[in-house]
Amino acid sequence: MSILHELAATIEARKGADPDSSWTAKLLSKGPEKCAEKFGEEAIEAIIEAAKGDNKKLTSEAADVLYHLLVMLAASDVELDDVLAELAQRQGTSGITEKASRPKG
Repeated sequence: MSILHELAATIEARKGADPDSSWTAKLLSKGPEKCAEKFGEEAIEAIIEAAKGDNKKLTSEAADVLYHLLVMLAASDVELDDVLAELAQRQGTSGITEKASRPKG
């Protein structure tokens, strides 16, 4: 089991837990929109550190991004394995080709 799977399982276990008992439970209790907002904030912080060239801070922020992505997925009832399957399906396909094949809209 990968660390991402372990983290996703821990996050899933926090669903319905007392929001005062953990940060994850508190985020999940606020619903998908708040979880998405928090993910966006963390992504922006990672972008800032990447632009600054601070690899140590970028590493820390990237960990926050992955954690908050998993929380957002859990809040939206999207399984990590479904995301990984989508990535596997795209493997070996040019990014330009893949993007062009997406429905317009």
